[in-house]
Parts: sequence; C-alpha cells; structure tokens
Amino acid sequence: MPDPHFGSIMRRIALNSFALSLVASPLLAQEAESKPGLLALQGGLMFWTLVIFVLVFLVLKTFAFGPITKAVADREQALLDAIEAAKKDRDDAAKLLAEHRAAIEAARNEAQRFIAEGRAQAEKLKSDMLEQTHAQQAELLERARRDIDAEKTKAIDELRREAIDLALAGASKVIEKNLDDAQNRKLVESYLSSIK
Repeated sequence: MPDPHFGSIMRRIALNSFALSLVASPLLAQEAESKPGLLALQGGLMFWTLVIFVLVFLVLKTFAFGPITKAVADREQALLDAIEAAKKDRDDAAKLLAEHRAAIEAARNEAQRFIAEGRAQAEKLKSDMLEQTHAQQAELLERARRDIDAEKTKAIDELRREAIDLALAGASKVIEKNLDDAQNRKLVESYLSSIK
C-alpha cells in the first residue's frame, strides 16, 4: 500500500532544492569572479544538477517507485494476512481448548452422576435385601410359631387322649365293671373341657 505522503515529501524536497539554488545564485555570481575552488558554488553546475535530479526523480517515479511501493504494499499485506491468520489460529485454539475443557467437565460430571447412581442403587439393593431378609425372618418366625402351636395343640390332644384312656382304664379297674367306651369317653372329655 503506497504511502500517501510520499509524493508531497518529494515535492517539498524539490521545491527546497530549487529555493536553495535561487538563494545561492547571487552568492555564486560573486564567487564566479574569483578563482573557483573545490567547494565553490557554481550556478551552471547547480542548475544542471537540479535538472538531472528532477529527470532521475521522474524516471524513478515512473519506473521504480511504483514496483517498489507495490512490493512494500504486498509485503505489508502479507504481514497483515499472517497476523490475521495467527489471530484466527489463536482464537480457534482458544475455542478448541474451551470445548475440550467443557467436554472434560461434562465427562467428570457424568462420572460423578454414575457414581452417585451406583451408590444409590447399592443402597436401594441393600435396603431391599434387608427388607426381604426381615420379611423372611418374620415369615419363618410366624411359621415356627404356628408349627409350635400346632404341635402343642396336637401334643395336648394326644395327652388328653392318653389321659382319658388311662383314666378309663384306672376307673374300670376300680369299679371293675366296664362301662361303654363311647359313654366313658364323652364323660371324661366333658370333664377335661371344663378344666381348661
């Protein structure tokens, strides 16, 4: 990108050189009368130097300054493009880093959730198993009580029958007369039921 002030700077240099030559020409006229030295100002030489300078400047402006300015502008544009690419790469890297951090955080949260769910399921399984064990224990205890009560009732009934048989056998020996078994049994059972 060409410098917009470059042409005005060159014009100022040319005008200053021309003004210097006009100011210096009377001084040069005075010195022309004397013997010219190595550092003596000579008007003709200054004029032709200035003409050659302007011609070289115009040739350079026409043929050299354009390509040089274009090369500088291209280099500047390449640097700007490289800076933009670096900014874009940096922004992409920051975005990718943020995405990775978010993914890691999501994975960490999911792992924590899985752990919490596992613990909750283990606690639920534990409480279910405890409940089931308590229920089985209660059922076994109740069944044992029923069995005990049934066995107790069965044993009491068996004892009653034996007691009745013994009482009848003893009574028949005492009376020495055998009463009817059915009648005797009824009599003893009614007596034993009244004892309960």
